[in-house]
Amino acid sequence: RKQMAQIRELVELPLRHPQLFKSIGVKPPKGILLYGPPGSGKTLIARAVANETGAFFFCINGPEIMSKLAGESESNLRKAFEEAEKNAPSIIFIDEIDSIAPKREKTNGEVERRIVSQLLTLMDGLKSRAHVIVMGATNRPNSIDPALRRFGRFDREIDIGVPDEIGRLEVLRIHTKNMKLAEDVDLERISKDTHGYVGADLAALCTEAALQCIREKMDVIDLEDDSIDAEILNSMAVSNEHYQTALGNSNPSALRETVVEVPNVSWEDIGGLENVKRELQETVQYPVEHPEKFEKFGMSPSKGVLFYGPPGCGKTLLAKAIANECQANFISIKGPELLTMWFGESEANVREIFDKARQSAPCVLFFDELDSIATQRGSSVGDAGGAADRVLNQLLTEMDGMNAKKTVFIIGATNRPDIIDPALLRPGRLDQLIYIPLPDEDSRLNIFKACLRKSPVAKDVDVTALAKYTQGFSGADITE
Repeated sequence: RKQMAQIRELVELPLRHPQLFKSIGVKPPKGILLYGPPGSGKTLIARAVANETGAFFFCINGPEIMSKLAGESESNLRKAFEEAEKNAPSIIFIDEIDSIAPKREKTNGEVERRIVSQLLTLMDGLKSRAHVIVMGATNRPNSIDPALRRFGRFDREIDIGVPDEIGRLEVLRIHTKNMKLAEDVDLERISKDTHGYVGADLAALCTEAALQCIREKMDVIDLEDDSIDAEILNSMAVSNEHYQTALGNSNPSALRETVVEVPNVSWEDIGGLENVKRELQETVQYPVEHPEKFEKFGMSPSKGVLFYGPPGCGKTLLAKAIANECQANFISIKGPELLTMWFGESEANVREIFDKARQSAPCVLFFDELDSIATQRGSSVGDAGGAADRVLNQLLTEMDGMNAKKTVFIIGATNRPDIIDPALLRPGRLDQLIYIPLPDEDSRLNIFKACLRKSPVAKDVDVTALAKYTQGFSGADITE
């Protein structure tokens, strides 16, 4: 982790060898702000730093300072800093710093403002702090008062992001150090499958796999006994299938709110539409599975697909099948859910969704009923202060300002492509328009077969004749 190296040079050097900085004539940095999604190990890093440097470590939890008496909470802060100065060199670690230092314009409480000002004067007051380093941790760096983020207070901000494949492999190795693993456990494979997991998720995954292993042995173990036989204990080992079941049960924590069950729809469940399926596999599956080929030819994979066609032809079904087949995370967004009555809230929803998708890349974002939020701008009369237009603008900037490295695919589905804003349909946003027609005879035959796969059918049912009679039926009608 290159972040660890940065933190060590920022913390260990000033504490161990202050004369280096003196000889050059600069002041060592005083504050570090760690930010990143929850569970990625910010507090753990702070603990490790405290342990390694051997400095006096003083931990302040945000809400603990608050007190109901006027002036009490400020004096708590002052006491903490005085304590740290007596025991210099020392590190003060403020966890969840956004709870005690929110933006001063936004808060209406008197106490919060006083605490923020107290913190500011303590960190950069007339009394210079000698050898006291302040570390803050938060997962919402934007809700901190901007005066705290200037140089001299928290001058270094270190982003501790979601680990990539190599990082995940290291985390898994650490967590499985003390576990008894069977021979067939393939940690590399697991780290490939856990896209968008942070450290805490991986720890939970290991625990879940171990629990699976214990569950299988439960019938042998008698709960009444005081001790368990040694041979049972020796025969327990966590195997690969335990990990697979644990993977099925766990989700990355970035996706907890928009939690997505990857639907159990495979390509076989969709009758017909062979060329569409092939095109989709080229667009979505290949970039996830063979990214190096795309880099070799210097082309960036296409970002989005728009399905359009009459209702009931399986547009949503196709999106589900994609999500299931290429093992990406799948977020489904229904258009009207984004619009809320508060001003600026709907755009924030769009931003949040895209942030989540980036954190858990590779990811498929599926906008169902796209025409409800992406109507042509200026055409809609009387929507709430242009809310729909603003949502659309936010969508356009998100899709185009998306980092090309992250594999996030956008799939839109609509049955009225004529009212969608043309800016959405240019290449680079939703560049592939796929028309999904009413099924012809062969496709209808396939749909019948796909639907009747799971039900018992009498011998005398003639599927081909049925397919002939159902002229002009859509896929949904046939399923009915």
